[in-house]
Amino acid sequence: QVQLVESGGGLVQAGGSLILSCAASGNIRSINVLGWYRQAPGNERELVASVTVGGSTNYADSVKGRFTISRDNAKNTVSLEMHSLKPEDTAVYYCHADRVVTSSLRLMRDVWGQGTQVTVSS
Repeated sequence: QVQLVESGGGLVQAGGSLILSCAASGNIRSINVLGWYRQAPGNERELVASVTVGGSTNYADSVKGRFTISRDNAKNTVSLEMHSLKPEDTAVYYCHADRVVTSSLRLMRDVWGQGTQVTVSS
C-alpha cells in the first residue's frame, strides 16, 4: 500500500510564510512526478507546483516567485515553501504522486494525500 501524508498547514497572516511537507510511504521504487494541488471552496482543484524525478519544476502563474517546491528522492518526500502569502492562497492543499512504481513493478497512476488546510487572513 502506498500512502501520502501531508503536514505543515495552518493559519497565517497575509505576507507570512508556511512550509508544507509530504511523505510517501510503501514499497516504492520510483515516483515520476510529485506535486501540490489546492482547492478553495467553490473552485476547481488546481495544480500549484510539481517536480519530476529529475528535478524539473513548474508552477502556477499565481505562485511564481513566491512558492518553491523540492523533493528528496531517497526519502520519497516533497515540500512546498510558501512565502508572501495572500488571502487568495487560502485552500486545502493536497499532495499528489503521479505514476508511482512499486518494488514489484506495479504502476499506480495517481496517489493523493488527505489534504491540509492553509488559511491566510487579511
